[in-house]
Amino acid sequence: MSTYEATATTDVDRSDPEYRAWLKEAVRKVQADANRSADTHLLRFPLPEQWGIDLYLKDESTHPTGSLKHRLARSLFLYGLCNGWIRPGKPVIEASSGSTAVSEAYFAKLIGVPFIAVMPRTTSAEKCRLIEFHGGQCHFVDDPRKVYDESAELAAETGGHYMDQFTYAERATDWRGNNNIAESIYQQLKLERYPEPAWIVATAGTGGTSATIARYVRYMQYDTRICVPDPENSCFFEGWTRHDPLATADCGSRIEGIGRPRMEPSFVPGAIDRMMKVPDAATVAAVRALEQAIGRKAGGSTGTGLWSALKIVAEMVAEGTTGSVVTLICDPGDRYLDKYYSDDWLAGQGLDVAPYTAAIHQFLAGGVWPD
Repeated sequence: MSTYEATATTDVDRSDPEYRAWLKEAVRKVQADANRSADTHLLRFPLPEQWGIDLYLKDESTHPTGSLKHRLARSLFLYGLCNGWIRPGKPVIEASSGSTAVSEAYFAKLIGVPFIAVMPRTTSAEKCRLIEFHGGQCHFVDDPRKVYDESAELAAETGGHYMDQFTYAERATDWRGNNNIAESIYQQLKLERYPEPAWIVATAGTGGTSATIARYVRYMQYDTRICVPDPENSCFFEGWTRHDPLATADCGSRIEGIGRPRMEPSFVPGAIDRMMKVPDAATVAAVRALEQAIGRKAGGSTGTGLWSALKIVAEMVAEGTTGSVVTLICDPGDRYLDKYYSDDWLAGQGLDVAPYTAAIHQFLAGGVWPD
């Protein structure tokens, strides 16, 4: 018997009054969490006033579980509950590099079901601690490409539900509005001097956030364009540029939470206007520059987005255009003190951030992006 089977019970009759009562209460608890949560802040990154460009960061690290993935986990739980996939006593299982698993562990505990996170062994120790803090279990794999099959196998063994964020992220979220992240951004920009941003920069793990924002922009008939930066060891950029839905990468991304070894079903290439390939050393340089600029540590995926947003700002300066650019603070940096904020880790990975740090400083000082 699997060690996880002890947490599972026999299947349920979905017409049974007790199950229906449990379902109503579970949905109420998840919706109540949203009702208790205030919106996240839109912070300004300091740029020279004479440029006529405003750069904002949507701070998703202030959610109850500390990341952008809190929104996704809430949507996935509501989707799974209302589809009859999440059942009392049965475990919810997820393939995740960390932050989604932290948020899903929170919601699983909220409605009283077990949670198992299938994740690469290289996932940060702090994320593992947070998953366990919220009552979840960590199940490690050595090859990040195996998380999907391992999750499906565990679900079959236990009778649980494989949440599969990489398939369902883009469809579980209401992209037309209903207080999603895109609607929130535009509401918060209403009184700014450039209320309709020229660009929104969103990194991709599942691709659900970029799909939600891009669809909302088109639905609302805005002229905003969407840029998705991609880290090293990820296939999204290559798949997008080559129009190849079968593109793959040979190993996992060093930037936790973004980049994938395969083109995920929730990644919607047709909704995206532009992609950038961002070196991992540039990501680390950007996230450290963010701390110097606003006094906040953030995770690596934030650095990937910020590097690309700064390059877009540089293009606007060179063209003499004004406007606003928005990117995201995806999660807090205290989850990565042993990685992106550790010089020893950088040395072990062979990453030299110095030239990228110099490029950021040179641009912010003079307005010209170095060649």
